[in-house]
Amino acid sequence: MNIYVGNLSLETTEDELRKEFTEFGEVVSVTIMDDKYIGSGQLRGYGYVEMASKSEGAIAIANIEGKKMRNRVVIVVEALPLSNKSETVSLNVRSGNRYYNKKRERRYITNLTPVMQV
Repeated sequence: MNIYVGNLSLETTEDELRKEFTEFGEVVSVTIMDDKYIGSGQLRGYGYVEMASKSEGAIAIANIEGKKMRNRVVIVVEALPLSNKSETVSLNVRSGNRYYNKKRERRYITNLTPVMQV
């Protein structure tokens, strides 16, 4: 089971997070996200913990959700699986004081016929 852990202190280490979750079962992996893609390496304040079984993960979520770690109340929920839906993206667009939910779809041209100009 993959678990999202949010609102982490920037000083929290992967070892500390592993120690919190090990009390409730076998921890497969711990990853705290950072800005490695832009080169700064700055921690982002959230991470993922992968546990060996779904039942151990559910117990860990129930016990750690709302707990204080380094003076911050952490958010712990089951992580959503990655989606294969790359065709439609939902956007909330702000216009003035209103939000509009717009969908952008990738459109493919399937019938290409040459057009002759006169």
